[in-house]
Amino acid sequence: MFLFVSFTAINAQYNSAAIKLGYFSPSVSDGGFIIGYEGGKYIDENFRIGWSADWFHKEYIDKSLVGEFNEIPGSLDYTVNELRAETNIHQIPLMGTMTASFPVAPRWKAFVTASLGLDILLIVYNSYENPSEDDIHGAFDFAWRLGGGASYQLGRRSEIFGEIVYHNSTPSWTYDVVDGNGRKHTFEREFDMSGFLTRVGVRFYY
Repeated sequence: MFLFVSFTAINAQYNSAAIKLGYFSPSVSDGGFIIGYEGGKYIDENFRIGWSADWFHKEYIDKSLVGEFNEIPGSLDYTVNELRAETNIHQIPLMGTMTASFPVAPRWKAFVTASLGLDILLIVYNSYENPSEDDIHGAFDFAWRLGGGASYQLGRRSEIFGEIVYHNSTPSWTYDVVDGNGRKHTFEREFDMSGFLTRVGVRFYY
């Protein structure tokens, strides 16, 4: 009887789906809201592998780019250079995940989690020649995460959880501008997306 109950409990949690909401604070900008989804498959009752996708959006002024623009001959208008450096980013990390859980009390588990994958960054920025016009570019980088948290079992097929995770990636791309004298200047734009995520979520088993 005990073996049957254990087998049933593990099978009931063979697959999982989680929605996560929280706060992400990357180095490149101020922090903000982040939303994510994680799908998983249980190898056993305390070890899960899966995949995740998140979305983070932020608008900010790239101060380092303003400084570089100010060094271009004939481009000393700080207000215009701030307009040129306005940046709108959409981050979509696609990660493979693995999570190990450890029972600590009735219905409670602690867990550690690690992820590897690709960080996709969609950048909307103002044209140097005409700051009122938008340009769009994509940047990519290898990304990894490491973190932990705790979960509380609500029922046979659901739980709530909280986690703190460190994300590491720095997508970059080469940015060319032409000054008033027709000279081309090349900048390496780096977006340090490294920082901590603090999130809560709900997970369902099926």
